[in-house]
Amino acid sequence: MADSTRPFFVLYAIWHPNFSQGAGIAEELRKHFRRKLFENVTGGTGLSVIFRSAAAPSSNVPIPIDLDEAETTAVVILTESSLIGDQAWLEYVHELVDRSERAGLGTRVFPVALDASALKLGVEEQALRWDDWEGTHIELQQRLIRELTYEFCRMLRHYLEHLNRPEEDEQALEAYLKKVRIFLSHSKHDNDGEAIAYAIRERLHAGHGLASFFDVHDIPAGLRFQKVLLQQVRLSAVVAIHTDSYSSREWCRREVIEAKRYNVPLVVVNSISDIDERVFPYLGNVPVIRMDRDRADRINFVVGRLLDEVLKDFLWHCRVALVQHRADPTVKFIPRPPELISLASVSTSASTSGAVIVYPDPPLSAEEERLFEEISPHVRLRSLTEWLAGVP
Repeated sequence: MADSTRPFFVLYAIWHPNFSQGAGIAEELRKHFRRKLFENVTGGTGLSVIFRSAAAPSSNVPIPIDLDEAETTAVVILTESSLIGDQAWLEYVHELVDRSERAGLGTRVFPVALDASALKLGVEEQALRWDDWEGTHIELQQRLIRELTYEFCRMLRHYLEHLNRPEEDEQALEAYLKKVRIFLSHSKHDNDGEAIAYAIRERLHAGHGLASFFDVHDIPAGLRFQKVLLQQVRLSAVVAIHTDSYSSREWCRREVIEAKRYNVPLVVVNSISDIDERVFPYLGNVPVIRMDRDRADRINFVVGRLLDEVLKDFLWHCRVALVQHRADPTVKFIPRPPELISLASVSTSASTSGAVIVYPDPPLSAEEERLFEEISPHVRLRSLTEWLAGVP
């Protein structure tokens, strides 16, 4: 039984005190996962990030990690020669790995192999191979964050599956192993749109190879184009590549509307080269990232922010799963601030008799709320904190 009084996700970062770069890498993890983006859906100060490096009193190793303090626990071990050469630390890590295996998929250990000696830890099949990656130290840190973000998404999907079907371990494992689907929405009437889509797809297949759904090339023979395309949008995280002709293309517009109606993670990549005569109005209310086709380094930024949006979406659904037993049928939870298209998901009867839309903090601005009240006076908008506090 899930406990709504304890955190549902905690991240530990472990490194040997003699590893001079350990504190810097751990601090980058802390800054990334505790920022406001995640705070808005988890409450408090974002994801809990706890360090283990300093030895406990009268000991050569840190205090043990309590794997029961949270619903799900991720442990990142920065593994290099200092740790491998310290027998007490090796025993500390092996004991932690053994306990993690017994705890099930809600707890995972992620060794990060910072040099070749790290493979002597004995769990190389689980390691993120920093030592094989290319780039500057900053680029390697950013890749580590992207790889971990994807793994955390898988953990939280398993947790949600477990909440829904606690007795069905096999289905929970399948949910953990399933890849995150990515839908690349773009116009073929701009050279930049297709080129950027292919570049993003190529990068997504690097690393752990996020499965991507890419236009008509992946539609199985014999299935209707329209049915498959819209179904994929509903099940995916969507990247809308906004080029000059994007807003004028019917299918691009339909894909964005479908993504909004089903509240899937959505990122807009702004690649306007000249002018868009009429920007499609539903491209707003989501992150917008500037992208130039010739700036290859921006691809990593797009992928990183997309993964952040997917993680934020899983965090939101986890939090809702722990509190939705308090809700009556008139309450609808959505994972981003409401906009007028959000009213399309409220039934006609509920919109006239009274409905509540609950969304991540912070509360909407006064001018936005006034617009909703004018258009649909019987629908109340509440941030999750307001709703939990019983704001009428």
